[in-house]
Amino acid sequence: MEILKRPRRLRYNRTLREAVRETRISASSLIYPVFIKEGRGIKAEICSMPGQYHWSPDRLPELYDRLLETGVNKIIMFGIPSTKDEEGSGAYSGDGVIQQALRLTKQRYREAVYCVTDLCMCEYTSHGHCGILRGGDVDNDKTLESLARIALSQAAAGADMIAPSDMMDGRVRAIRLALDARDFQHIPIMAYSAKYASAFYGPFRSAADSAPATGDRKSYQMDYHNKKEARKEALADIEEGADIVMVKPALSYLDVIQTVSRLVDVPVAAYSVSGEYAMIKAAAAAGLIDEAAIVYETAVSVFRAGADILISYFAPELSSNR
Repeated sequence: MEILKRPRRLRYNRTLREAVRETRISASSLIYPVFIKEGRGIKAEICSMPGQYHWSPDRLPELYDRLLETGVNKIIMFGIPSTKDEEGSGAYSGDGVIQQALRLTKQRYREAVYCVTDLCMCEYTSHGHCGILRGGDVDNDKTLESLARIALSQAAAGADMIAPSDMMDGRVRAIRLALDARDFQHIPIMAYSAKYASAFYGPFRSAADSAPATGDRKSYQMDYHNKKEARKEALADIEEGADIVMVKPALSYLDVIQTVSRLVDVPVAAYSVSGEYAMIKAAAAAGLIDEAAIVYETAVSVFRAGADILISYFAPELSSNR
């Protein structure tokens, strides 16, 4: 009797193929980045990121209602103040743009919208760096004091999660201690643990008006040649109190996402950044790709690599088509 060999590729029909997928996208795992600009009546398209907008706090309900219709209920907030100074004091002002947005959101939406706040100083400093400068260099320890102060201000205004993106040494510990001392023990920290000095941030820096006036951020962001360093940074942040660790950017760092996800016992987030978004939009506008198909395929690759959470400008599209 001839013994039939099992075929290499199982011949599922579409219904069964979808049922046995190993990797799935859930709306609950998506976070949508929001650029919030000080002022009123603002909804202005960002030229470097077609389809993304600057929103003033009073117009955020328009965005929230649309997001909630798609099933996305988590956002990460980036503030764009009307004035800046050397110390980035607007970041911890009780009436700062993020603080205004948080109060409005929680008054109207309460728990319906989960607010993650990006914690960094680059949007608020006149020099565009992520900390306080001393002699042209970022003073790490002095910056920690400001970061803790910003975290407390955001928590008091209603933040559900704090996400420090500054890459200063020891910032997770400084923030955790400050929050715990003021009875904010319940607020988790999502640390930008492996944040690489990447060229993929270009459109974001234009959108957030956060490009450094002089120099660059390579002295405190990670060298993209390094992977072992990501392991070290993730473990250090967890030791200091991080509840979630992040890899940023996503697509060119799938190997890093996989490495970190296999190493740690906390959730791993990945940030699909502005350059990734802009390239897909540009290629689609030129008629070179199927935008919806590429968006979904690239997002699946991030989850397949081991991410539990994806921060994406395509979150509404991914949720609607999951």
